[in-house]
Amino acid sequence: MSAKIWILAAVAATGLSACGDTVGERALYGAGAGVATAAVIDGNIGAGAIAGAAANVAYCEAYPSRC
Repeated sequence: MSAKIWILAAVAATGLSACGDTVGERALYGAGAGVATAAVIDGNIGAGAIAGAAANVAYCEAYPSRC
């Protein structure tokens, strides 16, 4: 896989993550970012959704001022 695709996936995940006012919204937006990233890099969509949701919720819990 080319570096261009990885960079695009990272930018997409960063741009879509860290949104939402509630834990549910954060999980939903993170899952969406994970699905989008998995689709771009031709990965597992389900795993992308789970990883994205968990990562976004964890990030926003650790850094609430940035969400």
